[in-house]
Amino acid sequence: MDDELLFADDDYQEPLLPSGEQWKVLIVDDEPEIHTITKLVLDDMEFDGRGVQCISAYSATEAKVLLSSDDNHDIALAIVDVVMETNNAGLGLIRWVRETASNHTIRLVLRTGQPGEAPEESVIRDYDINDYKNKTELTALRLKTVTFSALRSYRDIKIIERHRVGLERIIAATTEFIECETLPQFANTILRQIAILLGLETQQIVCCAITHKFGKAPQDGINVLANNQGQCGSSECIDEVIRERLTLALEQKKSIHSSDYFIGYFTTSRGTENLLYVSRDSSMEPVQHHLLEFFAHNIAVAHENLSLRETIKESQRELSYVVGEAVEMRSKETGSHVKRVAHVSHLLATLYGLSEHDAEMIKLASPLHDVGKVGIPDKILNKPGKHTDEEFAIMQTHAQIGHDMLSRSDNPILGLGGIIAQQHHECWDGSGYPNQLKGEQIHIAGRISAVADVFDALGSSRCYKDPWPLPQIVEYFEQQRAKKFDPKLVDLLLQNIDQFVAIRASFPD
Repeated sequence: MDDELLFADDDYQEPLLPSGEQWKVLIVDDEPEIHTITKLVLDDMEFDGRGVQCISAYSATEAKVLLSSDDNHDIALAIVDVVMETNNAGLGLIRWVRETASNHTIRLVLRTGQPGEAPEESVIRDYDINDYKNKTELTALRLKTVTFSALRSYRDIKIIERHRVGLERIIAATTEFIECETLPQFANTILRQIAILLGLETQQIVCCAITHKFGKAPQDGINVLANNQGQCGSSECIDEVIRERLTLALEQKKSIHSSDYFIGYFTTSRGTENLLYVSRDSSMEPVQHHLLEFFAHNIAVAHENLSLRETIKESQRELSYVVGEAVEMRSKETGSHVKRVAHVSHLLATLYGLSEHDAEMIKLASPLHDVGKVGIPDKILNKPGKHTDEEFAIMQTHAQIGHDMLSRSDNPILGLGGIIAQQHHECWDGSGYPNQLKGEQIHIAGRISAVADVFDALGSSRCYKDPWPLPQIVEYFEQQRAKKFDPKLVDLLLQNIDQFVAIRASFPD
């Protein structure tokens, strides 16, 4: 490994050809001696540390075959005679290259021994060529000058093209980051997109994205978002060499470009330093360093925005729990009930096949399912015995009360909470309340919350009952399948019963 460090503002020369390859020059001429002379002149020529490989075509037709071959997609320069199998064969070839083959990268130099057949002014005006030379004036020195100029132009065009492709990949990757809903999803996206950006397999690189708070020592407070094993968390998941390199970047407060690794350094407005570390077994090209530099900045901004969204989402989740728990406390029930309902609902939604976004929304909204109970008198809400018909009718109004309270808001979580509050007592067979909805007339969030609410309530103590044992709960859901509950949700519950029981253990009363 080369230990010399190159920083982002250093000058560099952009390598374009793979190791060992030469610049390809196509000679198109029907005179064999022209090929011989041209090859002799260019034989010892070097440009950007690479020699020149001359390829011969003795007619425009033969040149088209060569240029159409996959092996010759990287020909940098074609030196084309005008008069070959026809008086304008060279001009026809040039038009074919630009228009039919749509090759606008190759440099084209027209070389003619009969200028009267192709007047320079009209050819330069009407054909997309890069230079025009008379064979009599094209001395060895001038031929080299033309070739140098053409190769330099070709190299610059190819570099611009590679940057364009890389930037398109960055834009595509940034779009995927914007669509990430959670930090674990974001972390898992980083490695995949960097592999795409560099055109590598993920196992060929080591990558990690790190955030670090200003004011802390470089070795402390590092949060590793992801490495090539997936989501990480602490700095313990990266080896000592990488930690030393990261510490150097934090101390220098700048990106580091080395021969086989890259560290991008960016700060954010929220007071964090962000690092992207990428290394591979073979050397990395400067263009890859520069693309990673742009990409690292996008990762930092996307992570900051996602973290802010996570904070807002956590605040919404806590608010839902607080409101739900307040209702449960008034009902003399445990606050853990709403947390269990939230997690059971999320698991059911995921198993049902809903998107992570929809599952998370149901998780955030489901704790509000009984918020309408604030409008029920205490003597009815907490009555230990069976309700009278009149009392039960009053108790049922909590569904509509909850809907009316929450649906006034434009907040999507509260709006979904209103739907859940209104529909979580509707039944699959249409026997529920308040609107006797049936089957899929009931919103999926209402159907999911109904299963989650009853599953947890049956296993919990209430003022009117003791907790049921698990076999009795399973039997109840089997009996109420396609009656009270969505049959698919009941099947998912019973097929994965151990996961749902584990949620209860995670949030005990």
